[in-house]
Amino acid sequence: MMSVSKIKTEQELATVRKALNAEGRRLVFTNGCFDLLHVGHVRYLQAARALGDALVIAVNGDESVRALKGPTRPINNEHDRSEVLAALGCVDYLVLFNTTRVTELVRAIRPHIYVKGGDYRIESLDSGERAALVEIGAEIHILPLIPGKSTTALIKKMEGQD
Repeated sequence: MMSVSKIKTEQELATVRKALNAEGRRLVFTNGCFDLLHVGHVRYLQAARALGDALVIAVNGDESVRALKGPTRPINNEHDRSEVLAALGCVDYLVLFNTTRVTELVRAIRPHIYVKGGDYRIESLDSGERAALVEIGAEIHILPLIPGKSTTALIKKMEGQD
């Protein structure tokens, strides 16, 4: 059974952030679908966690994944994806969201550090998200991708398209 203590509301995470800040510690924030967890995800999350003192993942809810990835996704529902992520030792907190952007979550939680994978550049981040990150003074880190390790690559391999 999943450690439900890792799943928080945005208000609870704002409180966590304030407590960490008061202790001189830093909250790292990332987000994504994490539909089929693979080694690229694990290495990315471990590297993200190493940038601060606690890692929160904003997990796209099922509606949000469909809006971003199409009608055949997600493969795993939001509860299953959250449970798998919660089992990772490098993950401290999770929050589900059903919007296509995390702009309001960023404003509410106010993480010290924001992390995205190497398929992004700071310039290619959503302008609203980037503005919210600048507004709260968050550091932005883009971590390198692990070549060939993606959910899309896994799906293609399963379909015999590799």
